[in-house]
Amino acid sequence: MEPFEDVATETLLAGRSDWMDAEALELVSAYPLECIETEYPHHARAVESPEDPDRPSEEHPLFYGCFDWHSAVHSHWCLVRQLRLFDDHPDEDDIVETLSARLTEDNVAAEVAVFEDNESFEKPYGWAWLLRLAAELALWEDDRAEEWRRTLEPLERRIAELVESEFLTQDRPFRVGTHHNSAFALGCVLDYARVVGDEGLEAAAAETARAFYADDTDYPLEYEPLSWDFLSPGLTEADLMRRVLDGDAFAAWLDDFMPAVARPEPTVDLDPVDVEPDPDEGVALHFVGLNLTRAWSLAGIAESLDDHPAVPAFERTAREHAEVGLHASMTDDYAGSHWLSSFVLYLLTRNDGGIAV
Repeated sequence: MEPFEDVATETLLAGRSDWMDAEALELVSAYPLECIETEYPHHARAVESPEDPDRPSEEHPLFYGCFDWHSAVHSHWCLVRQLRLFDDHPDEDDIVETLSARLTEDNVAAEVAVFEDNESFEKPYGWAWLLRLAAELALWEDDRAEEWRRTLEPLERRIAELVESEFLTQDRPFRVGTHHNSAFALGCVLDYARVVGDEGLEAAAAETARAFYADDTDYPLEYEPLSWDFLSPGLTEADLMRRVLDGDAFAAWLDDFMPAVARPEPTVDLDPVDVEPDPDEGVALHFVGLNLTRAWSLAGIAESLDDHPAVPAFERTAREHAEVGLHASMTDDYAGSHWLSSFVLYLLTRNDGGIAV
């Protein structure tokens, strides 16, 4: 069955979860619940000696599943966010049991130790999702969330320190469509800082965003996707800058940044990317994620513009990307199932707090 086939695209794209029933929730929680416990296959890391390799669950007892660390982190975010938004989640008992078993002081201490030995591990993408997980726990007024956040706090604190010392101090952004994208990480950092009330981190992240992107003009959106992208470098940058610039200032920046797109009839085609299933090219499922991230970026940009002539075009293109992305999102192929549910939930609940605050 096609995911959410009976739900109007406008409802899906609104970013509000009040339409989601038990069937929809079970669909979005199934893969994260399964995958965070799946240790193998796992993404290889640098191996420095024959004695070096440890099992993923030994090195990362909290975030060892989902093929890689960052996917395990945002799968935990996906489950926590569902518990926060839905009081009667059909999988609540299983989610709580799983998270309680994983979020222990010993497991968190082991994760913190990794960053003592390797300060650049998972920079910046995994850091961004870890802060988003912490923000989700902070938003949720629940005794379990308070306990889990207290337990996670040493890792949250360590990552926030590294963001300030090792990420916000970079002299240039990384303009890629994959994990090293600076704009995506900055958006997560800003959201986290605003949720937890860290005004210093918020100011530093906003200052970095302006330094990196405020003077950008004439972005060649027609060059995308650049490779196996799951982010649009251009639209992700715009989705960040709407968090930083208000009203007319953002509209003026966007007109300069994407002059071929920010108009009633864009002169650059921005069509969803077709995904052809290929068991030998699992990375092609990145394009499913690309359609989802384009959809949430386009929709957010449109909502941030007041009476701008390009709003209908942004809304139309967002709908097209949402339809294509959601259609292919619930795949049994582990190359996609270990991460795509988080992107689906981000799109479907992007206006339910904690995102673009």
